[in-house]
Amino acid sequence: MNAHLNQCLQDRARLGAIPAAEVMALALYHPEHGYYRQPNGPWGFEGKDYYTALDCGPLLGETLALRLEKAWETMGQPRNFTVLEPGAGRGWLGRDLLASAQGGFADALRYLHRDDNPAARQAAETALAPWLESGQAGFIRESDPMEPFIGAVISNELFDALPAQPWRWNGEVWEREMLGPEDPFWEPAEPGTPGVWFAAQTEGDLEPGDGSVWVEGLPQLVRELSGCLEQGLFMAIDYGDSASRLLAKGADLRRYKGHAVDGTWWEGLGTCDLTADVDFTRLTALLLQEGLPDATLRSLGRWIREYAPLGAWESQWQELESPQRLQRMENLLALTLPGMMGDRFKVLEAWKT
Repeated sequence: MNAHLNQCLQDRARLGAIPAAEVMALALYHPEHGYYRQPNGPWGFEGKDYYTALDCGPLLGETLALRLEKAWETMGQPRNFTVLEPGAGRGWLGRDLLASAQGGFADALRYLHRDDNPAARQAAETALAPWLESGQAGFIRESDPMEPFIGAVISNELFDALPAQPWRWNGEVWEREMLGPEDPFWEPAEPGTPGVWFAAQTEGDLEPGDGSVWVEGLPQLVRELSGCLEQGLFMAIDYGDSASRLLAKGADLRRYKGHAVDGTWWEGLGTCDLTADVDFTRLTALLLQEGLPDATLRSLGRWIREYAPLGAWESQWQELESPQRLQRMENLLALTLPGMMGDRFKVLEAWKT
């Protein structure tokens, strides 16, 4: 465990056992010692903890450019089309989007990178350099106020990293997961609002072991991001499921370390990634409350097949050298195959008109 973070947790533990969500918040977002505030980024393959769709190649960004161009056309081709990416990481999605945009849509497009991770900012400055110089890309901090804009809010693996509290039904009462002096444990507790939500989403009677995670800060973040969108598309690309399926699967946090995943989230705090499934039912309901009623949820594989020009790609790739052609095919398979990202990841789209 990060020694400085360990001291922070010990100081907090003097007040008693710590809810798992509070531990996750400190481990990931402590301003000095959190995992997402370290000078070296965790993304990639060898020597890193996890990879994203962007590490597999540019096809996600290329498909996104086509999807957003359709949105721009649906909106009457506004002169300015701003894309805000919260939790933007290295800026690779913005880079691939800007590099792929064409014609009038490219002229209207402006990309805003929002991520306070110092390693992300440094990497994004390199990735976005050509468009930073032209003014087509820019940076904003998470604390910066946002003026209303027309365009899109896009997140890629943002909501799975929000501090989440696991809850579990033991057959008689709800329990929440806590971190004691050494190990985690479950304690009976009144769930309040999470309990009301879980009860409303349950299909049939709860069984011992059923449960889910609850993200307390989700409404505020959705309100903040959707509030700056005057008109346009809100899009979340992430892994998760419906509320009822998550309840039936049971609650958990997951730890990613060296491309291995397990449930021992309390080990190596501050030195590994912690994530939880996204409750897309709740996210959709919150967007509805914020004035985005037209929402659709697709698997990533289905979304790629719907918007990507697969026939044109196949023809274009035949002209590439064998290694480049193979890379493109592997990129496409990673995004569409059920055993990889195709079914595991979902794409939620909601419109604000």
